[in-house]
Amino acid sequence: MTSSKIRPWIINALVAALYIVLSVGPAAFNLASGAIQFRVSEGLNHLAIFNRKYIWGIVAGVILFDAFGPGASLLNVLFGGAQSLIALLIVTWLGPKLKTVWQRMALNVVLFTVSMCMIAWMLMLVGGGTAFWPTYLTTAVSEFIIMTITAPIMYVLDRVLHFSDRIQ
Repeated sequence: MTSSKIRPWIINALVAALYIVLSVGPAAFNLASGAIQFRVSEGLNHLAIFNRKYIWGIVAGVILFDAFGPGASLLNVLFGGAQSLIALLIVTWLGPKLKTVWQRMALNVVLFTVSMCMIAWMLMLVGGGTAFWPTYLTTAVSEFIIMTITAPIMYVLDRVLHFSDRIQ
């Protein structure tokens, strides 16, 4: 393989590793899984608006953390991985139709917030008496907050690091 074919694999492996590292901090305070999830790592979802090739690293990070982090279970892996993949595929499909980075980031925030219904459903399935709507409210609000806070950070980082160029 040439280095141009290996580079996206290496970058995605680094993104997956970074996702896991950024999830460990909130996990120490029981904020990385369950009805309230403040995973700083969710800000990496914004990478996909700069280049869709980042999807695989983001989803791999989600799956690995859900497989080995707190609350690890097959359902967590399936629902977490599917939720991330679906939202990322939609944003990379609709994103190019939007003119500005801020519009794409706003779309990303909305998609991830709405798609937390999948996580709430999974928590309801494994949680015994967990009610869907209160769980959806808390997961959606926590996702909205973290995605909104990290959007300007990722915007500024892109101005310095040029995310789209890094994975080419």
